[in-house]
Amino acid sequence: MSKPTIGFIGLGLMGGNMVENLQNKGYELTVMDLNADAVKACVDRGAKSASSGKELAENADIVMLCLTTSAIVESVMYAEDGIMAGVKEGAVVVDFGTSIPASTRKIGADLAAKGVGMIDAPLGRTPAHAKDGLLNIMASGDKDTFEKVKSVLEDQGENVFHLGELGAGHTTKLINNFMGMTTVCAMSQAFAVADRAGVDRQQLFDIMSTGPSSSPFMQFCKNYAVDNVSDLGFSIANANKDLGYFLKMVEDLGTESKIAEGSSANLQAAFDAGMGNGNVPEIFDYFLTLNK
Repeated sequence: MSKPTIGFIGLGLMGGNMVENLQNKGYELTVMDLNADAVKACVDRGAKSASSGKELAENADIVMLCLTTSAIVESVMYAEDGIMAGVKEGAVVVDFGTSIPASTRKIGADLAAKGVGMIDAPLGRTPAHAKDGLLNIMASGDKDTFEKVKSVLEDQGENVFHLGELGAGHTTKLINNFMGMTTVCAMSQAFAVADRAGVDRQQLFDIMSTGPSSSPFMQFCKNYAVDNVSDLGFSIANANKDLGYFLKMVEDLGTESKIAEGSSANLQAAFDAGMGNGNVPEIFDYFLTLNK
């Protein structure tokens, strides 16, 4: 049975490695990105390139997006020469990014009116896992549509979950990132407060890591605050964006999160201080110099 043709937009660290993995597994791809070097790397391995979302969608059974914001996803979808203008009836659009669930559901409804399915499938793990097809994929959408692309997702992920109706994947990812980024902010400030109080940071870690506060996120924070190793590959800018999306989501749900508001304010302050490109545990440096 022949493999579906894939159009892939967004060739950053994660997307570029996902494309390489798909190419290694024999898929025919058309790619698009603003980074000409990233496009060339895919073309050199046998992919085709497209100059517009419309052109890419016209040649794809599955359109995959690995983009950074909901605004960019909407722009790519609704531009005059965007995906909506070219996507084929019976095709499926898969959004691997982290987007606002309400935006995802709107796009899904507009695609459904054209006879096109949609899956939101945010990712867990790292670009290295993407290259090896070992991602965690939190997919949601119509079950029949999910079954249509399941085998392709399984070629990209070691663990592929179906979480329910469209938007549930993005909802789950935002909740996951809220928990993770809030933990990093809290632990990074704990190290900074310990430093100000004259408590040895390594000693603090040794004590806290023997109790229920121990977690991989604590280890990432310790690696930076104690060992000066920045090894959590997720930027302050991305964390700031995701916490903003989480706050928008809880507002849409008619509730609020003072905890997320606090973490978001700290991430925004670090971003405003020029630290956006640093990995999230580097917010320790912001807390270390924070004065009342």
